[in-house]
Order: sequence, then C-alpha cells, then structure tokens
Amino acid sequence: MLSDILVPLSEQYQIFNLFNYITFRTGGAVLTALLFSLLLGTPFIRWLKSLQAEGQPIRNDGPDTHFVKKGTPTMGGLLILSSLVLSSLLWVPLKNPYLWPVLTVVVSFGCIGLVDDWMKLSRNTSEGLSGKRKLLLQIIICIFVSMFFVELSPEGLRYSVAVPFFKEQLLPLGLFYILFTSFVIVGASHAVNLTDGLDGLAIVPVMIVASCFVLFAYLSGNVNFASYLQISYIPGVGDLATLCGALIGASLGFLWFNAPPAKVFMGDTGSLALGGALGAISVATRHEFVLAIAGGLFVLETISVVLQVASFRLFGKRIFLMAPLHHHFEKKGWPESTIVIRFWIISVVLALISLSTLKLR
Repeated sequence: MLSDILVPLSEQYQIFNLFNYITFRTGGAVLTALLFSLLLGTPFIRWLKSLQAEGQPIRNDGPDTHFVKKGTPTMGGLLILSSLVLSSLLWVPLKNPYLWPVLTVVVSFGCIGLVDDWMKLSRNTSEGLSGKRKLLLQIIICIFVSMFFVELSPEGLRYSVAVPFFKEQLLPLGLFYILFTSFVIVGASHAVNLTDGLDGLAIVPVMIVASCFVLFAYLSGNVNFASYLQISYIPGVGDLATLCGALIGASLGFLWFNAPPAKVFMGDTGSLALGGALGAISVATRHEFVLAIAGGLFVLETISVVLQVASFRLFGKRIFLMAPLHHHFEKKGWPESTIVIRFWIISVVLALISLSTLKLR
C-alpha cells in the first residue's frame, strides 16, 4: 500500500524512491510486524486469558512435564496473523497478484485453526475439528489457489516443478501439478502443526525457513539474478520477499511471549496458517522441493508420526516412545530446552543446505 501511494511522489520527493526497493520494503515489513505484535502482545494475552478459563487442554497421554503448562492460553496465532497481514498490506504493493493467493491461504487456514482451537476450549478436550474436515477444507482452498498460481506462471513454467541441483531442470506434471501443489501447501501446514509441541520449537524454524525464502523470492523475481543462478525467473514474485519479512517480524514478536515459560501458545490458529504460508510461497517461487530441504525438521517430525502409526497398525509395535519425534526425546528424559535448541540447530543446518541449491547445479 505504501509503495502504491508514495512511489508516484518520488519525482517530487526523492526519498520516496526508497519504496521502489524490495530490500527496503522487506526491512520495513519486519519492523512493522515486530512492533505491532510487541505492542499488542500483553493486552492481547490478557484478553485471551479472560476468554479461556483453563487455557489450552493438555493431552492426558502426553509427557508429564506438560501438565505444569496448564492454564496457558492458546490461539496466540491470532497475534501472528494480524501482524503478518497488516504489515504485508502496508509494505507489499497491492497490485502484486502473488500477494492475494498467499494471504488467502494464511487467513483461511488460520480460520480453520481458530475453529479447531475454539472447539477444544469449549469442550475442554484435546480433540477439536475432525482431521477429515480440516483436510477437506484445506484441499478445496488449495486447489483454487494452485489454479490461480498456474494462471500467474510464465508459459514455460505452467504445470512444471523445478528440480534442485539441476540446471533449469523442469519436471512436467500436467494436471497432476494442481494435486502436487495442494499436497505441498497442506503438507507444510500440518507438518508445522505437528512440530508445534514445545515452547519455541516451531516458531524459530518457521523464521529460519522464511528467511531462506526471502532470498529465493527475491532472486526468482529478478531476471538478472535468476539468469545467472539458472533458476526459474518469475516476474512479480520478488515482492513475496517482503511478505516473508512480515512473517519473520510477526514470528519474532510472538516468540517474545512464547519463550519458555510460554505466556501463550500459537495453537492451530498459528501453526496451520504459518505452515500454509511457507507452502504457498514455495509454490509461487517454484521451490517446492527446496522447501522440503529447508523445512526438513518439519518433514522429520511428520515422518516420525507416519512411521509410528503405520508400525502400530501393522505390527502392534511402536518405533518411538511417543510421536512426534520431540516427544520421544522428552520421554527419554531430555530437558525441553535441550530438545528445542538442538532442533533449532538442525533447522539452521538444513537451511544452509537449501541455500546451496542456488549454486550446486
């Protein structure tokens, strides 16, 4: 919005020319989202406590250490989403077509998570909206969003997926591309949701992955850099770097209140929306496979759940003491802080590997 208003004035006031630069707008988006979430955080948490008598329900079969968190309010994702959306609308040009499908995923997935969180609170149980209903709603949304992305894509990229580590290697999927991208967005959403089990465990890796996609979006949207690095050039997608900046700022502000001992949990409201945002941005930038590398921690957590369920149903035995994987280490006696920090380290390493795809071709 600001660039739409101020850039036309740059001929008279040269300082407004700064709003032409994605790097400047990205920095502004980070600071705006951060300040907004910090300023509203305390009264927002107070308001959540007034609505939630007992806070987020704690699973009875979970680690014993979680019962000390009883009474902590959930739905803190509302703080993240409001900061993210406000900052994005301020700093991303409203005429950019990639802004709207990504925000559609963020807001709609956030609403699904909000309903899920509210049902848990009203019933005072860890069971909310059924998994099948959540999945169906998300798939419907993603099919329409994926079709929109296809229409925005350059002719040579439509229905194709870029393969990392290979020079301009595209994998044509035809109409299966819609199903593939829907799987990426929904899968990323649920992967972040599964990882969100300890204070700060999910939000920091989300910021790390978003930081990678600041670079991927910026480079993919610049014809010179894209040509030099031999990645797909996608006009207009560079502005998603600014949206990633808003996501990072909003997440930083939330982390201020989510740091151990957490004053608020993001709930499904935040985790489903943030994962969906990362998935949608990866589809827009044609870096779907790279998301699986940068967000490998989320993939690992998801695989641990899949293996646990499959092993128990097929053989009646559990592979892990408890799934997702971070609960396994809790059951083994690892302190929560140890698990969180080591998982952060893994996330940083995977992010660096994902960045190497820009040159290893």
